[in-house]
Amino acid sequence: MQHPNTELKFVNPQVGYGVFATAFIPAGTIIYARCALDITIPPGSPLVQDPAYQDMILKYAYTDQTGDYVICWDIGKYVNHCCHASAISTAYRFDIAVRDLQPGDEITNDYALFSFDEEMDLFCHYPDCRKKFTPQDFDRLHPQWDELIKIALQNYSTVPQPLQKYLDPQTELELQHYLSTGEGYRSVRSLRPW
Repeated sequence: MQHPNTELKFVNPQVGYGVFATAFIPAGTIIYARCALDITIPPGSPLVQDPAYQDMILKYAYTDQTGDYVICWDIGKYVNHCCHASAISTAYRFDIAVRDLQPGDEITNDYALFSFDEEMDLFCHYPDCRKKFTPQDFDRLHPQWDELIKIALQNYSTVPQPLQKYLDPQTELELQHYLSTGEGYRSVRSLRPW
């Protein structure tokens, strides 16, 4: 489920569409929460090998920690990559804003969190863009993502969370334990399915 204060807009012919903030969204806000409406496709599903669906799955799905492909049912599937992502996926089954987002800012994530076994060209407007994702990026970058998430989580309890209701009770319990004690943080390292 994508944050309600977002919209789909055309970026350019190379990138296609992207997701943009329509109102101020402070750092620490859940931007996307996995919910029951998202489509989950097991890796052994015939759909993954079916040429009619394979390109769509590879383009719009992300891989979760069990190896399943997940396609967001709403505009969340159009979130683009950026080497300086405005939101980061967490091991708590949600993406969190790691900086304040102004109206018109694009919601972006780092694709190295999702594609573990193949290289991919990246289109990021920053001069230090990596230009290409490699499977080694995850191991190199996951400590930086964890730090960004931990900083953003410091604001979690003080900002509006319209998507909090979509967190499963166990995840919410573990998250609240971390927020109140500083112990038991779930690293993005656990998102890797192997």
